[in-house]
Order: sequence, then C-alpha cells, then structure tokens
Amino acid sequence: MEFENQSLLVPLFGQFDANLVQVENRLGVFISARGDHVQIEGPEDSVARARETIQSMYDRLAQGQDLDAGAIESLIAMSNEPTFEGIVKGEPDSPPIMIRTRRKTIVPRSAMQATYMRSLARDDIIFALGPAGTGKTYLAVAQAVSQLINGSVQRLILSRPAVEAGEKLGFLPGDMKDKVDPYLRPLYDALYDCMPPEQVERRLASGEIEIAPIAFMRGRTLADAFVILDEAQNTTREQMKMFLTRFGQNSRMVIAGDPRQVDIPGGDGMSGLADATAKLEGVEGFGTIRFTVADVVRHPIVGRIVEAYEGPTE
Repeated sequence: MEFENQSLLVPLFGQFDANLVQVENRLGVFISARGDHVQIEGPEDSVARARETIQSMYDRLAQGQDLDAGAIESLIAMSNEPTFEGIVKGEPDSPPIMIRTRRKTIVPRSAMQATYMRSLARDDIIFALGPAGTGKTYLAVAQAVSQLINGSVQRLILSRPAVEAGEKLGFLPGDMKDKVDPYLRPLYDALYDCMPPEQVERRLASGEIEIAPIAFMRGRTLADAFVILDEAQNTTREQMKMFLTRFGQNSRMVIAGDPRQVDIPGGDGMSGLADATAKLEGVEGFGTIRFTVADVVRHPIVGRIVEAYEGPTE
C-alpha cells in the first residue's frame, strides 16, 4: 500500500507502530512500514481484511477524525462485514452516514450502528435493543444534540427508570435532583461528550435539555422534542404505555435497553420493553434495531465479558 499524505503516517502507524501491531495481532498477518509504503504478508483473506482496515484508518484520519485503539478495533470488526464497502459513505448519491455535534463528528463503528444511525434520522420511534457497549444510548444522545443544535427540535428530554441495578441504595440525601442524578449519570456523560460543558449547563438551566426519571413524564405531551428513554428494560408495561403515549407533534423517541438485563421485580415477564417490541415491531413509523455481542464497540474485552455471561445467543 502507498499513501499520498505523509503527514498522516505518524498517527496512522501509531507510536512505535502500535496501530499496525494491533492489526497484525488481530488478523494474523505481518506488516512492515517503510516511508510511505506498507507491505502486508499472510493468508489471502487476512491480508485483504488488513488492507481494508488500514485504508479505512487512513481515510478516517484524512477526514479529521480521531484514531484510537477502540476505533481500530471497530474497523477490524467491520472489515469482516459483507456490507463494509461504503458503510460510512452510504448508498450511491446519498449523504455520508454521520452525526455532527459541537464537539465531534460521529461515524458508525459497526454495520449495525450504520443501520441504527439511518433509523435515527428516519423513524419516529426507535427501539434499540442489545448488550452494553453497542452505542445504543450514545448515538441516540448524539443525534438528539445534533437536531437540537440545528433547530429541528426545540427540546431534548432524557429519561430512565429510577431502578437500582441489583442493590438497594436506601435513602439518598438532597433535593429531588440530587436523588435522581445517580440514576441518570450515563445520560449526562453522553451529553457532555457531545456538547461543551457550558452549553450543557446553560441549556439545562433554560429547560431546553431536561433529564428526569420516567415517573415525571406522566400527564405530559412531548411536542417538538427528541425524547430518549434509557434502560427501558426496567419499565413496567404500564410505564412503557404511558411513555409511548406522550409522543407529540414533530417529536422523535428512542427507547434503548438490554432485554437480558432486567432489574425490576418479576424479571422479563414484567418488562415493558419486551411487551412493547412484541406489540409494535413492524408497525409503520417504528424502527427496531437489534444489536448483538459482535456489535460491542468498547474495549474488545467488554464483548468477551458479555459473551461469557450471556452464553450462546438465543
């Protein structure tokens, strides 16, 4: 392989060629770099995947995007997807698949993320199902921030059930915000990653961004809003029905959760998420995205942890 822009070679190869070593170790090939040339040796299929991965790494840097170990791992995983060709560029004559926020431009890290991002831009209500680390909540928050910035929605509402994950926290001190914030912290984390902190604080103070437990949604009509319900597997059937019927004009909803991690008493039989997807999948205006362990985009060990705990996919 030969690369034109030599200024990109240092971040492409990594310190002490660490990025190339990562590709070597994952794909079982030998890579040597000299000047602006890279030579790959090994089994034909592995060489083809390594070439595709390194070219995608270079393209990512050329587009001004970051390249870290997680991004490389995702590109390696996508190199085995039959839909890898054009996954970021999208279909011919269509715009690239990406989400632009004030802090970064986000592109899909797996084929299923590309499908999810298309659904986020198209469907009114989206169910995002799957294990931790697949980008369900993060991409939804990024899309919501993007639409809030460009003015296509007036409000961003983030919610989740206030349910402990297998432990009893007991009495929590402070006012209502102090009591519910520990449950909503993952939403804050995604929000701060997509917007400068001062903008987040200003929009929270003005009410443009609202973060609240699902109980606060009752009796409201959520118009001109992008609404995200996280950890939706911990809703009851009644809570889910109440939440879905808050949908208003010019709104979009994302309901994200892992059906295999239900923390409410009664287990899967009581989960509003499982009930809603069974009733509404295929209904016009709804999109359902199902992630698997193969779509985990955190550190590779997270995918192996999820797979070890869940066992074979049903």
